[in-house]
Amino acid sequence: SSSSSNSGSSGSSGSSSKRPPQPLAHIVTSNLEHDSILEPLQVLQRHGLAEVTIVPASHATGAVDVASIVAALQPNTCLVSVMLANNETGVIQPVAEIAQAVRAAAPSVLLHTDAAQGIGKIAVDVRCLGVDFATVVGHKFYGPRIGALFVRKPVEILPFLFGGGQEKGLRSGTENTGMIAGLGEACRLVHEQWQDYARHMQLVRDHLERSLQETFGSENVVFNGKRADSSRLPNTCNFSIVGEALSSRAILPRLQQVCASAGSACHTGTGRASRILLAIGVPENIALNAMRWSVGRSTTTADIDTAVAELKQVVQALQT
Repeated sequence: SSSSSNSGSSGSSGSSSKRPPQPLAHIVTSNLEHDSILEPLQVLQRHGLAEVTIVPASHATGAVDVASIVAALQPNTCLVSVMLANNETGVIQPVAEIAQAVRAAAPSVLLHTDAAQGIGKIAVDVRCLGVDFATVVGHKFYGPRIGALFVRKPVEILPFLFGGGQEKGLRSGTENTGMIAGLGEACRLVHEQWQDYARHMQLVRDHLERSLQETFGSENVVFNGKRADSSRLPNTCNFSIVGEALSSRAILPRLQQVCASAGSACHTGTGRASRILLAIGVPENIALNAMRWSVGRSTTTADIDTAVAELKQVVQALQT
């Protein structure tokens, strides 16, 4: 994920065919992006190699507004990068609408989307999205732990690694043939069966959310990112149980039958409120209690019942 996202976000900023030599290349992104997008852009900015505008998400939808992205464009903008779906809240971003609006306003600007969370859960077609680059991450859809970057022809990017000239000179180093083949097979299965996968995951996720409300009371459960005006991935439930003693740091280590995270699995254990939740307007006290529970293809409603029952025991113990 990090390798392909780094390539898509920073490698394309050096494409001489798409940006003028002066002034500096300008890149637009959102404050919901994964660190594999934001940190390379911040490095470019810090070293005076690019200008970066980080567009804030809407508190009303939990997504970035199309109009806000277009308003951030400048004459020297070369790239817009917006994720397809957020990894913590599951909120789906309007990537196709952004691409259409950006193409109309500035046809030479390139578009990248981090599609890591979306593949295997929603329809993902780079032609429909209208993007030039898309990050693909195998383990997010039951493939091997390997990533890929879709690059639309005839767009060119700078090499990510130099040496043997593999991957058409873009990423030198001996290819991991087995994992590449595994990624291809995982993609084939997703292409053929994603609707069945999504239907099952949404059924189980919705059962989880009903169970949480029934167990703890709807007034004591906050679903972070669930908005009337936005869509979510079918597998993701980010929620907080209201209470001073009920932080995710207190709850999660006590769960013996549940593997979950306080937000992005990459940053679990930091002890800080999620910057993503704060960015969409979740109060800090609620964000500190947030847990992300994701269901999978094999998760059953019986599994959910077992998990919620254990969560109830842990919450009761912390409240006494």
